Amino acid sequence: MARIGVFVCWCGVNIAGTVDVERVAEEAEEKISNVVYATDYKYMCSDPGQQIIVEAIKDHRLTGVVVASCSPRMHEVTFQKACLTGGLNPYCMEMANIREQDSWVHKDREEATAKALELIRMKVAKVSKLEPLFPIRVPVTKRALVIGGGVAGIQAALDIADANQEVVLVEKEPSIGGHMAQLDETFPTLDCSQCILTPKMVQVAQHERIKLYSYAEVESVSGYVGNFVVRISKNPRGVDTEKCTGCGVCVERCPVKKIPSEFNAGIGSRSAIYIPFPQAVPNWPVIDQEYCTYYKKKKCGLCQKECAAGAVIFDTEPEFIEEAVGTIVVATGYDPWEPVAYGEYGYGIYPDVVTSLQFERMTSASGPTSGVLKRPSDGEVPREVAFIQCVGSRDNVKGYPYCSRICCMYTAKHAIIARHKAGAQSYVFYIDVRAGGKGYEEFIRRAQEEDGARYIRGKVSRVYQDGKKLIVRGEDTLLGRPVELRVDMVVLASAVKAKSDAGKLARKLNIAYDQYEFYTEAHPKLRPVDTNCAGIFLAGTCQAPKDIPDTVSQASAAASKALAILSAQELTREPLISVVDPLKCNACFSCREVCTFNAIEEETLRSGKKVSKVNPGLCLGCGACVSACRNGALSLKGFTDDQIYAEVNAI
Repeated sequence: MARIGVFVCWCGVNIAGTVDVERVAEEAEEKISNVVYATDYKYMCSDPGQQIIVEAIKDHRLTGVVVASCSPRMHEVTFQKACLTGGLNPYCMEMANIREQDSWVHKDREEATAKALELIRMKVAKVSKLEPLFPIRVPVTKRALVIGGGVAGIQAALDIADANQEVVLVEKEPSIGGHMAQLDETFPTLDCSQCILTPKMVQVAQHERIKLYSYAEVESVSGYVGNFVVRISKNPRGVDTEKCTGCGVCVERCPVKKIPSEFNAGIGSRSAIYIPFPQAVPNWPVIDQEYCTYYKKKKCGLCQKECAAGAVIFDTEPEFIEEAVGTIVVATGYDPWEPVAYGEYGYGIYPDVVTSLQFERMTSASGPTSGVLKRPSDGEVPREVAFIQCVGSRDNVKGYPYCSRICCMYTAKHAIIARHKAGAQSYVFYIDVRAGGKGYEEFIRRAQEEDGARYIRGKVSRVYQDGKKLIVRGEDTLLGRPVELRVDMVVLASAVKAKSDAGKLARKLNIAYDQYEFYTEAHPKLRPVDTNCAGIFLAGTCQAPKDIPDTVSQASAAASKALAILSAQELTREPLISVVDPLKCNACFSCREVCTFNAIEEETLRSGKKVSKVNPGLCLGCGACVSACRNGALSLKGFTDDQIYAEVNAI
């Protein structure tokens, strides 16, 4: 006979403010069958509260426990551990959610109290049918995959490798470095971006435990936590990296020179065979087949003729490699939003209207102007510059409703740089100044007070050309009057958006993403770097807009999560998975069609009969296969038909 204990939590006033918890505990013991003990406590998740559960299990020889408190998502593991400490199988415990499903949605105390008792009655009925379950143990491949070679991927890879674990780093571009490599100075300290980043890039290339695949992409991912198999596609560079000496002769002699430079955000140009930037890692050229005359017309081949090392090789095919890894860190970064939707700002019409990233490249020593700030239209030094913030951010109509977080700060940085490098007067049109980081507010004040940036609260309605000048029309909402400025340049602080292929990669990894295609964390507060797929973690702006300090912090957090997996000899996984009754299975494999985790496999019995089989390492217990099975051959441990019917019948 089942002996169930019921433990009712006050949750401060979250529950007790609406539910009569003392009466619920009394009536649960008196009126619900199989309940032999019930009590209440103000904070059941606290150490004293857990000790009450532990002692009750021993004193009353409990075979099951019901904790009436908050969502299982918050504290299920906490109470499972308490049950285990008391000598009870942790899967013989259920939580009745009397906070989110009761006290938070009801005002009438009598109704809420009655509902709490019914929720407990349901869970007691289910617990009476539960059977002990035991964790699944799986081996671990001692290697991590990091996808993305920006500052987040670099930090995560180095942290894991420095802990004596092997890392496979995959970067889509020819060089690692990401957007941070494009920056000249970083806020709020104005220290050199390349001075910070380049040593770390070199460490990645030289680290004995890091295998770097640049100009490569993840094609597919199979397997499960501890045992992923990743297929990587290496794009053809057109250069034999074993022979290449990095002399740069091929780049100098290439006759195709007028290709807009991606690294310089479309300003400046590069050749068809190129190295992205001087500090690139690895520092090997790559041939852009879209523009190369040889690939288009089978002519030229000058780079091959001029290469003394014989490193240039045409007509190579993509190379596919498989790597076994135990855990994955996703650090794919972001794309800057192209502000073409704002036609009134003149972007793409007037050459002196540029994006913030283009302005960044203009002021960089490695940029097309060697760090001298010049107007794109005529090469003259600008004396007055207008900065427009929130271009595409916080805009439901033309852009995205979210804040891109970094725009206020890099605009202040650009205003300071414009003063230092060109002696220019800066005007900043803003909605709100958001400066929440350490030293950020002081940095904004420095731009205003020391470098004379004039901040105008209001939106710009139009930008148009008048001779050599740009006319910026807007409104100063603090003074309540229109504003018209004559400036030499306009810089648009455009939004940060998810990578264009973010959704595609998410589907390969079986991880969730939001409506903007930023990857979704398992829990915004308690599991901010975990994903819904065990063993896959997030770092940096692939999750949401972030500045460099937050990106690096999250990268190290993701690395520590990955190391927790790699340091174990084997992993334990939740046993709440689907199982197949081979006697009922007729091999229709409808279950396999609906399984998003590829956990259903085909098995041939000794009799020769083919049946479905659940891979316990892949199954996450979603139950889709159970509902799809026509024969009722599948069941979900911890949620069997018998257990669910018991809950329903108890109401």
